[in-house]
Amino acid sequence: MFNPQRLTLARMRRRLTGKALAELTGFTAVTISRLERSNNDPEPETIDALAAALGFPKEFFAGDNLDTPSEDGASFRSLTAMTAKERDAALSAGAFAYLLCDWVSERFNLPITDLPDLGEEKDPEKAARILRDRWALGEQPITNMVKLLESKGVRVFSLSENTKAVDAFSCWRNATPYVFLNTFKSPERSRFDAAHELGHLVLHKHGGPRPTRAAEQDANTFASSFLMPSADVKARIPYILSLDALVDAKKHWRVSALALAYRLHKLGRMSDWQYRHMCIQMSKRGYIDNEPNSIPREESVVWKMVFSDLWNRKVTKADIAKILHLPADEIENLVFGLTSPPVPPATLTKGRPALKAI
Repeated sequence: MFNPQRLTLARMRRRLTGKALAELTGFTAVTISRLERSNNDPEPETIDALAAALGFPKEFFAGDNLDTPSEDGASFRSLTAMTAKERDAALSAGAFAYLLCDWVSERFNLPITDLPDLGEEKDPEKAARILRDRWALGEQPITNMVKLLESKGVRVFSLSENTKAVDAFSCWRNATPYVFLNTFKSPERSRFDAAHELGHLVLHKHGGPRPTRAAEQDANTFASSFLMPSADVKARIPYILSLDALVDAKKHWRVSALALAYRLHKLGRMSDWQYRHMCIQMSKRGYIDNEPNSIPREESVVWKMVFSDLWNRKVTKADIAKILHLPADEIENLVFGLTSPPVPPATLTKGRPALKAI
């Protein structure tokens, strides 16, 4: 049976309007609208034309509805720079992530979710300290945010959108948290995005429609505190004399120079004048877009173990795409920047492989 919802998802993933898809296929806009609203099976030639125009296997357009992140339920890192097409494309990628995650969950024991609901805590900085205490992190820097999230049961995917407009987003799917990171950005900013989305997950699990500016600011404050605990920052940096000293100090927390400057300003280690002067210097040196002394990009532990084991069983990402009736590049996009080439498989137990991100 032809599924009109899947046609809509494929069109949105390609950032096409109904009119644009009509021009590609030679159909009318009315025909495309009817196909997305009707439960009637179109002719095989029509499905072939749609599949060719959208770059999806024709088998994709049959099957059950796909679970999709809702616009209201997704906490996007960016609220203003993103266009409706970019938002819809990201949400469609989320639907494919759900599909992939379900397939993997049937075959592997993924980490169990351990994220408390801190929605009652009004101070996001205090919430960050509470979560650090719960996870026994102390005041030490977090070496790998992706690894930490995965170890607590967060399903982490990439958004290979080739645009900075879609920074990141997160959502809850039943009792499972998801985070989508734009790997087009610098490793430092991607780490901050991961901490920002963690803030949304624990602070705004029941937050209602669309993140507000206040919610975004709370998530920013949470992320800054979570990555750079006040006690550690104050102990290590009584004052900053120069931008070079700031660039050297940021390596300890693996954050951007701009993020550390902001944190120092908020903690009273930098005056208003110093902060403005530091930002001007960073802009002149090009540090806003090109991070100095950048760190290696963080990689996923879970996806590396999953794909290594599957590789050992002669199952490739392309094979998974065929099984799920998705374009091969969609599977690659979901883990782009999160995995390196396969490594020797993890130790297996009887039945499903036991995966634990430590």
